[in-house]
Amino acid sequence: MSNPHIHQKLPTNWNEREILRDKGQFWTPSWVAEAMVTYAAQETDLLFDPATGRGAFFEALSNLQIPQVAFRGADVDAEVLSDEIYKKNPCIIENRDFIKNPPQEKFHAIVANPPYIRHHRSDAQTKQRLRQLALDITGTHIDGRAGYHVYFFIQALNLLEENGRIAFIMPADVCEGKFADNLWNWISTRFRIEGVITFTENATPFPGVDTNAIVFLIRKAKPQKILQWVRVKEAYSPELKNFVRAGFIPEARPTLEITERTLEEGIKTGLSRPPQTNATSKFHLSDFARVMRGIATGANEFFFLTSRQVEELRIPPEYLKNAVGRTRDVQGDRITEEDLRQLDQKGRPVHLFSVNGQSEFPTSVMNYLQHGTMIGLPERALIQQRQPWYKMETRKIPPLLFAYLGRRNSRFIKNSAGVLPLTGFLCVYPLVEDMDSVNRLWRALNHPATIENLKLVGKSYGSGAIKVEPGNLGKLPIPEAVVDEFSLSDFILPKHNQMELFSISDNSAATSKIFHPQQPSTTTVRNNT
Repeated sequence: MSNPHIHQKLPTNWNEREILRDKGQFWTPSWVAEAMVTYAAQETDLLFDPATGRGAFFEALSNLQIPQVAFRGADVDAEVLSDEIYKKNPCIIENRDFIKNPPQEKFHAIVANPPYIRHHRSDAQTKQRLRQLALDITGTHIDGRAGYHVYFFIQALNLLEENGRIAFIMPADVCEGKFADNLWNWISTRFRIEGVITFTENATPFPGVDTNAIVFLIRKAKPQKILQWVRVKEAYSPELKNFVRAGFIPEARPTLEITERTLEEGIKTGLSRPPQTNATSKFHLSDFARVMRGIATGANEFFFLTSRQVEELRIPPEYLKNAVGRTRDVQGDRITEEDLRQLDQKGRPVHLFSVNGQSEFPTSVMNYLQHGTMIGLPERALIQQRQPWYKMETRKIPPLLFAYLGRRNSRFIKNSAGVLPLTGFLCVYPLVEDMDSVNRLWRALNHPATIENLKLVGKSYGSGAIKVEPGNLGKLPIPEAVVDEFSLSDFILPKHNQMELFSISDNSAATSKIFHPQQPSTTTVRNNT
């Protein structure tokens, strides 16, 4: 959805931002909209926008002065369709749900900023409808974690006439999500991907919004082996529009970084990512370690406690484990017992309430569990899968942690405090666990050349953030020079040995120091985690 106002005020409070997130409305600035319209509105007399919003693409068409091209739009939000812009110039605008009730015709030119609604904001019935729509059109299943914008994209491509053009701006997860392989295999074999436009952090079209935008310029024509991949380095410059108008001729343009890349490499690497020069990396993190997500409590406000809460609730130490929840609670690349003490003094939660295997509880624990039942915790989606509901996930204490969502400071953290991480972190278990081996792997993973490769396996968000899922972190390429520098090849084990080690990682005993609210943090106990 779009807006003609470049300097649109961003939402300043939580309620305003949540309303935008529910509707998926993030307005497109004119300098991007005009480049997209320049591409789509060629060799046509009608431009169609299925998510017209406040009219950014309609205004772009007017600004470009292409009088022979009429504008037709649709939007599910009747409120935005009452804007003044639609009254000033002739156009056809419908209050229509493009997913449930698409037009019964095809178009030669489609342009859109579809609603960005992440999958967890859709109910089960909507998800089923979307999955069926994707199956009917593509002939393959699209993973349920795809956001609403992905299905808008599929629907629009399906309504494109032969040799027609489509220009879509979407978040980069459309190339990086679990669903991406199936989606882009379908697109790349049936359509011609002519241009892909990405943006540096300084040139983002949506400043202040936690998303990394990417523009796709695609034609319904025979696929070609080469595409133009662009990184925009300066916002509001006319060079992007001029580059598109010139037919993607890769001449020098100061505000653009233009790369000609093969379709095969682009699809394999991910079109949101720069070309991968080390596509045949010899070593990956999975050669040296196993990765698991942190503990999902299902209700941090109940299970993740401060020392003051522990004292007030009278929870005995045997039901507590040291834990860390937020990436911002670990400032550097190491967490120590002193860091844990400082977090505790600041009133941050550092205790995981962990009840496993016990059949009898002291009165204080029974009272707290009854409180959890009274406030409806057993009915929560994740918690209701547990028997009993309060049974906590277990993890062996990981020697290394990885910040799940890193903002300009992605790093591997040495777990000197022996904490259990919640889902803000990933657990990294080196296959060889002696201190020297762990230290060398830790230093190799934090090497700038290794950190640089995170963009090859992660999802990119606004402000330089990268989110890496557990399965993808194992695919992290470690440059051969880094492996040699830290002599990591000595730690590579045969695959059957790796699996044997990993099979016990959830249940083997581990020694850790438990931080007690009224005692020094030096009491050593044996935890079956």
